[in-house]
Amino acid sequence: MVSIKDIAKQAGVSISTVSLALNGSPKVTDETSAKILAIADQLNYVPNAAARSLKTRESKIIGVYLTDFNGAFYGDLLQGVKEVLNRKEYDMVVCSGKQSHRLLPERMVDGAIILDETFSSEELLKYADLGHKIVVLDRELNHPNINQVLLDNKAGAALAVEHLIEQGHRKLYVVTGPKGSYDSKQRLKAARQTAARFDGVELMEIEGNFNKSDGEQAAERILREYTSPVAVFCLNDEMAIGLYNAVKHTDYVIGRDIHVIGFDNIELSEYTVPRLATIDYSKRKWGALASEQLLKVLAGEPVEHERVYVTLVKGDSAGKA
Repeated sequence: MVSIKDIAKQAGVSISTVSLALNGSPKVTDETSAKILAIADQLNYVPNAAARSLKTRESKIIGVYLTDFNGAFYGDLLQGVKEVLNRKEYDMVVCSGKQSHRLLPERMVDGAIILDETFSSEELLKYADLGHKIVVLDRELNHPNINQVLLDNKAGAALAVEHLIEQGHRKLYVVTGPKGSYDSKQRLKAARQTAARFDGVELMEIEGNFNKSDGEQAAERILREYTSPVAVFCLNDEMAIGLYNAVKHTDYVIGRDIHVIGFDNIELSEYTVPRLATIDYSKRKWGALASEQLLKVLAGEPVEHERVYVTLVKGDSAGKA
């Protein structure tokens, strides 16, 4: 890789003169600057971002950390993040996996937005102690360098369970998410609490992992145990759609024999038959709010923790799934 030392040697000037010229400093004459830039172009010089960020303490890049990229959930969230960052002349890199964690302590990114269970809370608190700025979307942490922008999972789960009970159901299944997921744990806890408020409501849990195949497997168990109409709360829409897919190959009818509600209101939920009941919120707004809060933290501005509110989307009447 070509360095500024190589440019300095060919131009016959000092390394500091090359550095000044590459950064557009008026301390270098136009003639010398033009010569240096021409040599840099000839040698295909690419600035070392790591060295630059160490010097300026700023990369103008934000790290967005996700557990994985599966499913239809992340597009709107990332678009919301990107729109706000770009308006402030920041870019983002989207990361997944433990090796990418080091971008933060190595200051390759100015700050981080975390929706990634591979980060332990202890790790994030350690980085915050070192002065790194962080916004978390998937946990509650108390630190001046960490801001929380959390989804109102508890309210959403309560709405979902109450909706099913209002339909007259007393036998409810809950298809859960990954064990390490903050959102899944919050939704499941609220579902249990809500069901417990009503006499005669039986709540059964089926372990899932937030993908369609888990919804299909849940359907197999539900149909094996089926004796009368039941209700199912899938803790995300991906699993609910998987359940729909499994049921459509049977004689059972979604909306008549099995009532289903999901969570997230992803685009695919609009095209299910009948239309999937679900819990809605703006994923783009969630991402945008996370960016806004992180930029405030980076600027040293006072911030309060934020919450993204949810609403119930009722499904259509019964139809063959």
